[in-house]
Amino acid sequence: MTSAASTTDAIAIVATMDTKSAEVSFVSDMIAKSGREIVLVDVGTTASASDRSNDPASLLSAIAQRARVSVHGMYEAGRISAVIGIAGGKGSGVFGEVVADLPYGFPKLLVSSARPALLAELAKTSDILLYPTLVDLFGINGFTSRILTNAAQAIAAMRYSPRQDARRSIVAISAFGVTTPAVDRCVRLLADQNVEAIVFPANGAGGRKMEALIEAGEFDAVLDLTTTELADELLGGTASAGAERLTAAGLKGIPQLIAPGAVDMVNFGVASSVPAQYAGRKFYSHTPYTTLMRTTPDETREIGRRTGTKLGEAVGPVCVLWPAGGVSDYDREGGAFHDPEANKAWLKGLKSTLPDTATLLEVPFHINEPGFADAAVDWLVKNLKSEVV
Repeated sequence: MTSAASTTDAIAIVATMDTKSAEVSFVSDMIAKSGREIVLVDVGTTASASDRSNDPASLLSAIAQRARVSVHGMYEAGRISAVIGIAGGKGSGVFGEVVADLPYGFPKLLVSSARPALLAELAKTSDILLYPTLVDLFGINGFTSRILTNAAQAIAAMRYSPRQDARRSIVAISAFGVTTPAVDRCVRLLADQNVEAIVFPANGAGGRKMEALIEAGEFDAVLDLTTTELADELLGGTASAGAERLTAAGLKGIPQLIAPGAVDMVNFGVASSVPAQYAGRKFYSHTPYTTLMRTTPDETREIGRRTGTKLGEAVGPVCVLWPAGGVSDYDREGGAFHDPEANKAWLKGLKSTLPDTATLLEVPFHINEPGFADAAVDWLVKNLKSEVV
């Protein structure tokens, strides 16, 4: 599956050699001109299809798993510092699995003729650099040579740079447009404490990426101010981050502060895309392409209950910060989603499942008032364990 002399600073090429040998040869020659070595990882199916030819999905999964172990092993050994994939539809899916264990920031470039929807799925959970070919990869011609030349030169210039400043703590923060003032103040307050803040949009893909990077050990603490993705998971909105949302920090044992930011809303697309079952509900057009639906007291109670249940699995410091004055820009007196009773239902649901080991702080502020951010950062800094290497 792999071939090359033992080396360091090499570039791995992941491709189906039974269909992409011409493209691989072209890219290899281009990379070689830059002085970088090549490690070839063949994920082709022709030589492996004998007894599983009627189950192509299982075959591809098995090939991807073997290649994933091989590539991650080469990374751990310091043998490779970048990887490039050359693929169609099936190969693109395999490439996504192969590079899944590589760290954030490790150069992963995929040259692909796959359909845009598949590439969009890869972008939801990985920092793969996507280079759509627009034309099919059918050998070297006047179009594919331009693309492959650019891709080869780009990956030849890339090298992995691990996290350098290990003395500075790094905190993940979840954000949405309607909680931006709170997030902005938290970022500035943390900077004053020499703590770096990395902000993730709570739009589904952002929450997934945040959870994955927490699990990978990239963060020392989490300010989960915007847990709106739990509302979308419950009610079928477009910003769901999946069932694993709000779990990684607890399992890693790092300090986490949680707030009900934007749990007053569920995200849908254009108005016509809202499921018929929600007819007659309270809606707000955030943009021409985004329709928000106000959550009801029963729904917010369930979101709060689920929040407490998830936090019950945490092995590190946990604090829930309750903003009595409102949970989003739209949830304030006179606002489109102002509903204090629905918010109180969230708090009631939370209390029904929140373990005694967690801290619950109730403050009189709206989530976007300075006092809320001050309280959040104060707790986090006190509980943050900085690791100095």
